[in-house]
Amino acid sequence: MTSTPTTTAPATLVIGATGTTGRRVTAGLLAEGRRVKAAGRTATPHTGAQAVRFDWNEPVTWAEALDGVDRAYLIPPTGSPDPAAVMLPFLHRARTAGVRRAVLLSSSAIPAGGPAVGRVHEQLPGLFEEWAVLRPSWFMQNFADPAPHARTIREDGAIFTAAGDGRVGFVDAEDIAAVAVRALTDGRAPDTDLILTGPQALSYADVAAVITDVTGRPVVHRQLTFEELRDRWAAEIPMEFATMLARMDRAIADGAEDRTSDTVERLTGRPPGSLRAFVERELRAGANR
Repeated sequence: MTSTPTTTAPATLVIGATGTTGRRVTAGLLAEGRRVKAAGRTATPHTGAQAVRFDWNEPVTWAEALDGVDRAYLIPPTGSPDPAAVMLPFLHRARTAGVRRAVLLSSSAIPAGGPAVGRVHEQLPGLFEEWAVLRPSWFMQNFADPAPHARTIREDGAIFTAAGDGRVGFVDAEDIAAVAVRALTDGRAPDTDLILTGPQALSYADVAAVITDVTGRPVVHRQLTFEELRDRWAAEIPMEFATMLARMDRAIADGAEDRTSDTVERLTGRPPGSLRAFVERELRAGANR
């Protein structure tokens, strides 16, 4: 049963509340009776939450988003080459406004002080008395619409990568959100960074085999060179980002993501979902249309 939040309780700001993890975090917080400000560029209505317009690049939107908020779930601006440039001024404003706990979504591939959001990660502990940085491995949702892998699975019966036989601890966004809710609401904040994975490290060939087995639609892994993958991405996104994505695949080939962690079970009390369970839930129905 969902409890009803009191109107006087401080709210949790969820930035990117319509996104892959944001909408799940919003739902999880509401299920626990928390007040939620669901923030996005268009203030999309969300049942049970207060929708507010928020844009990292428009400081005029920050004040309303922060009003009455004591904690925040932070999704970095999409596609920004330097997210720290816009995020850090906002986070200083948030601290002044009374936010005391911040949970940042980063990546297993980016350590504190690393590129992009790694600079925000590095400074978060100095900004907030309570904090956590979620560093999930690659999302299982990358294989579902509208992600690019889903398109090539549907159109070409293939997953194209430069990851070779490297393995990844693919993680379900449902599990990422469940950890985020715990990090935002538990009496004691993690005050650390958290590597999030699924229960197994799998190669892309393994993924293709699972999708084939569950959906009955043949799918294979097509191995590309670094340059081939970079150029393939560059047809759709700026070269800088295409190169970064290709480098991440090269890191996978070198074993950078070949690991699993117990974080999901440790924080939520249940084991992370498997890729097979995800495919059965998200892909099988679509394959039969």
